[in-house]
Amino acid sequence: MAELFAREFPVWHMVVRGTVVYWFLLLVFRFVLRRDVGSMGVADLLFVVLVADAASNAMQGEYKSINDGLVLLATLVAWNFGLDWLSYRFAAVARFLEPQPEVLVRHGRVVRKAMKREMITMEELEGKLREAGVEALSEVRIARLEGDGKLSVFKVDRFGR
Repeated sequence: MAELFAREFPVWHMVVRGTVVYWFLLLVFRFVLRRDVGSMGVADLLFVVLVADAASNAMQGEYKSINDGLVLLATLVAWNFGLDWLSYRFAAVARFLEPQPEVLVRHGRVVRKAMKREMITMEELEGKLREAGVEALSEVRIARLEGDGKLSVFKVDRFGR
């Protein structure tokens, strides 16, 4: 029974392991998979995935002790809370963690550079515009790809503005 709660690795080892994995995956999600996340924030999705994996390992016995899994989970929780707190307090941290909106259509014209940069095809854009009730590009004043991957569409009003 005592070995169930004994630690196989020193606490600092688990903290370093959790920290390295968290930051590696955060950077991958932020800079490589930026727009493929959907409506959850990058850090939120990362946190859910890592906590699920760490909890699974702790529960299934991949670690020889429950405490090793708990230390890793506590490290992930601390990083997630810390980054949320820093994002709330400092705009620079928030800008680093979440991509800024990207204008894809301005005054009925597609911004090709932005489309290329975000690797979005015309077919994908047109599909999203149809979902927003847009039949023709000329109806769009601004269409922005938000940091969470959603498309915000502002239509030309009935006075042509």
